[in-house]
Amino acid sequence: MEINNLIKNQMTNVIQAAASREVTEAVSTSDTLSLSAQVVHFLQTAWQLLPALALGIVVIVLCYYLARPISYLLIKPIGYVSKSRLLHLVTRRFISVLVIFFGIYIFLRLAGLSEFAVAVMSGTGLVGLILGFAFRDIAENFISSMLLSVQRPFRIDDVIEVDNRLGIVKKVTARATTLVDYDGNHIQIPNATVYKNVIKNFTANPRTRGHFKIGIGYDNDIRLTQQIAIDLLKEQSAVLNDPSPQVLLEALGSATINLTIYFWVNSEQHSPIKVASQLMRETVNCFTEHGISMPDDARERIIIAANSETQETIEEATSNLSSSSGAFVKQKNKTTASAVDADIDDVSSDADEIREQAERARSPEEGDNII
Repeated sequence: MEINNLIKNQMTNVIQAAASREVTEAVSTSDTLSLSAQVVHFLQTAWQLLPALALGIVVIVLCYYLARPISYLLIKPIGYVSKSRLLHLVTRRFISVLVIFFGIYIFLRLAGLSEFAVAVMSGTGLVGLILGFAFRDIAENFISSMLLSVQRPFRIDDVIEVDNRLGIVKKVTARATTLVDYDGNHIQIPNATVYKNVIKNFTANPRTRGHFKIGIGYDNDIRLTQQIAIDLLKEQSAVLNDPSPQVLLEALGSATINLTIYFWVNSEQHSPIKVASQLMRETVNCFTEHGISMPDDARERIIIAANSETQETIEEATSNLSSSSGAFVKQKNKTTASAVDADIDDVSSDADEIREQAERARSPEEGDNII
């Protein structure tokens, strides 16, 4: 009995081992068949998508090469509206980017990645929004440069005043406007500041009005004094007759009748400041010749008493000093009169000189003019 039981147990173990080997071989065979099926399925899917992928690649290449001519074709109507090179360049690049993105979107759709394509486009918009907030100032200056290029409130070499800064426009780039002031300094003003502030253009209308004030005594004939001043202004070559000069009463002071003299000059040819300086000198001389008094405001004068000997010594020293200095001054005036007169009577405009200095100066910022 024991021998029979032992034989049965051994046979049962052999049968179970054989059965387990058959099951393992069947599972491995099924796994191999499943992996092979997956590979075959992937290859079949790739083969089916290959024409679509090839077509998508062709679309991307075509969009890349067609972006430039399409952008040139679409911006032609803008040429009838504006001649701004900056506006044309920005619009052309924007259209080119849109055409290329359209090709990428078509490629993703043909590859069966529609959801991914939508996610890419949405992500691009989100990234653009984030970058817009991050680079807000840069974008603001860039957009302002485009608006300045389109509207053209000034041109290169114009004399303008922006943000309480007066100068000649040397360069306008995508970031800033460069002015050269009358001290020779280069001033860079952000385009957003230029666009949002008041722009005073002195070159658009070359006629500029200048003025100065002068006081005459109450014992003078006011109407006659006004006529003398107007005749003097009309004799000056730098003063324009149209609009005509004016001499108006401004106020009645404590010791003088204050007159304001207005005159017009061509700022491209003459400097209003220099002309005003020359006119003040000529007006004082003319009033003196016609006996028109120009008293000073009333002041208190204190005279210190001195003994006779001290007074004589002071007068003698003063006379000797004045005689020697007067002779020296007369001799010096004779040698330098002609040169000084030429410098004093110079009323030419400083704008041309500043423009020449701006041309010779080093550019503080690289970039092309957009105006």
